[in-house]
Amino acid sequence: MEPAVNGHTHVNGFTHHTPLQNGHLSHEPAVEELEKELPMVMDGQVPLGELVSRLVQSIYAELVEMAETMPNMSDAARKRSVADWVVKTKRQVVKVYAIAKWSRDAGVVQKAMNITAFLMNQNRQFEDAIMGLKYGRDTLDPARLRNHDLLTSLDVLTTGTYRRLPSCIKELVVRPTPLTETEVSRTLADIEDAMRYRLRMSEIIPWEMSHYRIANGRVFFTASKLFELSLCLIGARKDDGWFFVNVTFLFNVGGDRTGMQEFPRTPSGALKRNISDEADARLAFYLPPVEPPPPGVEAPPRPQLPEGVVDAPLVRLFNFLQMMSLSYQLEILWYQAERMRSLGWADYLTVQMTKNRQSFVVHYWMRKPSPRRRNPTQQQKPLPLLGGKLSISIVQVKEKTGRNAMRSPCARVLAELQSRSKLDTSRPSDEVEHMRFDVRWEPELGALGVIPAPEDMYMHPEELRIDPVDLDFETLLRRVIRRHTEGIMKFFQAQLQRGIATRNVFSPPGEVTFVSNEGAPSLRVHLCADEVVVVTVDPRTGRLTLRDTGDLAAAGRGPRFAAVTQKLNDAPNMLPYALVSLRVTTIIDLAEQKVQYLGLQSFRMRNFSADEIKKLGPDAQGTLYIQLGNFPMHYLVLVITDQDFRYALISVREVESSINHDLKMEDIGWLNVRRIHGDNVAVESGPGLEPIIGQKRKRDEGFGRGAPQLQGELAPTSFRLNTKVLRELYAYCCARVAYTKVEQQFKLRGIPFIHVSSSLNGYVPEFGNVQSSLARTIPALCVQSSDILSGAPAAEAAMPNIRVIPLNWWSSDDAKVVTCVKLKYVQQPIGKRASGSTVIRPSKRIIYDTREAIVSFLSDNVDKCVDEFLEEWARVSKMVVIAREVAQMSTKYLWTDVRLISFDLQTVEFTYAADYSVSLTCTDELSTNRSSYHLRFARVLPDDAMQVDPVDPLSDPSHNPHEDADAFLCALLSHGKLSTALHRLVALLRETLPIVAELVDIRAAAARRGVCIDAFPKSAGWFRILYGDLRHALDFRLMAGARVVVLDGSHTLFEDGADGRVVAGRRGPVSGSLAARAQLPGGNSGNGNAVALQPIPEFRTLVGEAIKAAVANGVKGQFAPIDIGVICDVGAVRVVGRMLYHKVLEKLAQTRSTQL
Repeated sequence: MEPAVNGHTHVNGFTHHTPLQNGHLSHEPAVEELEKELPMVMDGQVPLGELVSRLVQSIYAELVEMAETMPNMSDAARKRSVADWVVKTKRQVVKVYAIAKWSRDAGVVQKAMNITAFLMNQNRQFEDAIMGLKYGRDTLDPARLRNHDLLTSLDVLTTGTYRRLPSCIKELVVRPTPLTETEVSRTLADIEDAMRYRLRMSEIIPWEMSHYRIANGRVFFTASKLFELSLCLIGARKDDGWFFVNVTFLFNVGGDRTGMQEFPRTPSGALKRNISDEADARLAFYLPPVEPPPPGVEAPPRPQLPEGVVDAPLVRLFNFLQMMSLSYQLEILWYQAERMRSLGWADYLTVQMTKNRQSFVVHYWMRKPSPRRRNPTQQQKPLPLLGGKLSISIVQVKEKTGRNAMRSPCARVLAELQSRSKLDTSRPSDEVEHMRFDVRWEPELGALGVIPAPEDMYMHPEELRIDPVDLDFETLLRRVIRRHTEGIMKFFQAQLQRGIATRNVFSPPGEVTFVSNEGAPSLRVHLCADEVVVVTVDPRTGRLTLRDTGDLAAAGRGPRFAAVTQKLNDAPNMLPYALVSLRVTTIIDLAEQKVQYLGLQSFRMRNFSADEIKKLGPDAQGTLYIQLGNFPMHYLVLVITDQDFRYALISVREVESSINHDLKMEDIGWLNVRRIHGDNVAVESGPGLEPIIGQKRKRDEGFGRGAPQLQGELAPTSFRLNTKVLRELYAYCCARVAYTKVEQQFKLRGIPFIHVSSSLNGYVPEFGNVQSSLARTIPALCVQSSDILSGAPAAEAAMPNIRVIPLNWWSSDDAKVVTCVKLKYVQQPIGKRASGSTVIRPSKRIIYDTREAIVSFLSDNVDKCVDEFLEEWARVSKMVVIAREVAQMSTKYLWTDVRLISFDLQTVEFTYAADYSVSLTCTDELSTNRSSYHLRFARVLPDDAMQVDPVDPLSDPSHNPHEDADAFLCALLSHGKLSTALHRLVALLRETLPIVAELVDIRAAAARRGVCIDAFPKSAGWFRILYGDLRHALDFRLMAGARVVVLDGSHTLFEDGADGRVVAGRRGPVSGSLAARAQLPGGNSGNGNAVALQPIPEFRTLVGEAIKAAVANGVKGQFAPIDIGVICDVGAVRVVGRMLYHKVLEKLAQTRSTQL
């Protein structure tokens, strides 16, 4: 009983089915073996490492940007930015953490996908089997059975057995008696002896097969790096030939071994049968047939050996198997090339096999023909459609001697001895054919638009040799492509370092470096600072590629290189110009990034014509225009040259009648960075700048004195633009423009000026902590007070030197100008604002240092700073004069109750009588050369007085009755000299105070009694009481000599003076609330009294009674009754006026009752 095979048991020649136990085989494969059979599916899979790498690069780039930008932020902004960044980054990290957790099951998911693909493959195979069965059914339907075997049927019927049974069936059913082990061993020993004798004595053995061994009844020949062959003899007779047993080809497949199961080293199946048939035919080429032909069949004639020729079957077999081995290796190389095409090389690699399959040619770096562009101005030679070709052929070579011989001298001697000993004078029927691989590489001339040097494209034949131990076509092709790439890169390196357009940029050592490491040969081109671009050729596509160095800060630069690469591959010979352009673009990008960090506005292009751009110099390769925030028509220009930046300050203007708003450079100034950054500012002309190309501004002595020309001294810094230096350059440009604008205003006014050292914080301590590091290096402007204040009011109040210093040019705020004036008359400010500090700021535009008596005037508009200073000076100087005059009035005029309450350069507040105070402010208009004053009247309350909101405004203790006449009193200061006008105003206020105080009391008393009257001023010294009938009025008018006339409002014998005092003249207008209602339609202010007011009845009598009543009340003074009123002293006007008011009121009441 034989063991079970596939579930079947053989017993005595019969097969019995043995069911499998538990559905398993006796030898079940391991799970790992089964998993290897599963196809690998990678669709939709993303490496976890790539996600983590992108996250780390993004976080690093954001941290670098924050480190650059956050020092310029406030503390609150920094904290907010850090908090926002932490929240956003935490979200990303948490997402990646979750993905990392999920990736633990990646193996299970991958296995499930592989099993799914395996099941789908099985399903396809089942469907193919079904289709095969269906095809078999459809094919067998028309089949017919052969005719019945009548003879065999008759034999069985008559004799009961088969008489004509085929011998193959007999041999299959009746097995022959097997040999014993002893017989087998003896037979093998005999045949081995026969083979050993034959090989040593008569058989011609090729030298390549001279290494052999005999074992197990066979002889094993080994041809190095070709094959291992086993043969056996048919018999021991001399004419018995050899027959083929087996062959193993001696090669190893390197690289990707996918699909190599189609090329076994030891052939089997149909391939082995074909090799066996061909080998046996070559071995028995001159031997008679083993079996005679069937009856009636004539055998073809066999070839016969010529006379003197000895049969050499082993030579024929070696030639055959040598060609077979080389062809086999060639097929493997061809398969590897085709597989490379299927793995993404199809568009860039072609493989062409010859019909005899003894050679194939590979064309690499294929490109599609581009559409021809007809450009008559530029004829560019089209690029070749391939980079080169690699051909591999099996060729026959003749035996050579010397160094190029394929056999060694020892081998040649042994082969000659064998020939003499075994052939004597005969010759062999066949000679050994020496075959080998011939590999040729032919680079296409002009590939990628360049022609490298021949020495850079040479490859030693040993580098192109096919090694059977490691058959790897991809390695061979990459070795060829690598050498081709090295030649191209060395050509570009020489072109960059020696080309006319690029040698100034890339000729210094280390700028262009050829790198040949394990990767593809490349050029490492230094662009600027730390920016490096790597130029190489893609081995697969043959396209030029530009990439960065792969640092973490370069996460977002890929698209820029991709765009440049795409354009570059249309014209690869333009690589030097593309690198120069990329260098300029990279420099501008880095500079623009620094500018953005500082929060400045920049432009790469402005609407300048080509002639205007030439003004920046012939070596200008690129520009970046930084607009000055406070001066939009001025730019700090970063000019990119071959080695470093050049910096220029330009002023522009828009070209008139320009449709595209073209700009024109009006002025260009070149900046010396070393002197600006080294605390010594200078402006110099750029190196090599011709006067006709660039206009050079004539600088002032204060800015250009002692500044030597440093042409060509600046060592290249690889465009390492420091943020601090850029900030100082920008600040310096703002300062230069600000000073220029101030100087232009001085020049337009004809005001001479000089430059002096800047010591702003010595004069204005408030600005000590908000200055730039360049503030002390920027000189200030100094003018004479006699020049700038010529014709201005109170020019004598200023010291001779006035300092003008622009401010805020170092910050993003609007530029300002401060003008420092030292006063001759030191009037210490007093009041709330002046208490507790030596520096006060009464307004946004004025700062006063009380210790040094220096007034600083701030102007927000640089273009109008001189006009604004003169306006502020006119105001401040008048306030200083007013404060000085008020302080002297108590001693000069013996007005002891006149005292200064508050003074802060903008406002003067003082008491003019008792607790009655007035506050003065001034506004000047230089365009009209007129000044206007504003008076605000109040009363000074004691410190212990309580603030209570009164029901009646007239009873308010802080109410000043002069408040109603402020419109008339303001005009007094605009006439004549200020000190005289101020004295006249104070005197008028003191003399009219009894009048207005009495009017307030009369109005308050009338209000309590319910009497309707109105009291209002008609001018500075003219006040009126209008009675309720609106037809009678009582006027109080101030006269010279501190006298007051009280008269009937319907009569006047006087005319108002400039100060409100009365002189002989005309009637005045009626004003006030009730007076307005008293105007008749068609009336005017000039003669309103004559039309509206009526004489008071018996007014002369009433005046006399009032005087008597006043005298009776103890009033002393002079009284002068007149026809229409009474003249009295200021001190008696309150009693006389009150008595006369009541008399008139009673008289009018009697008159109304009589009329009723």
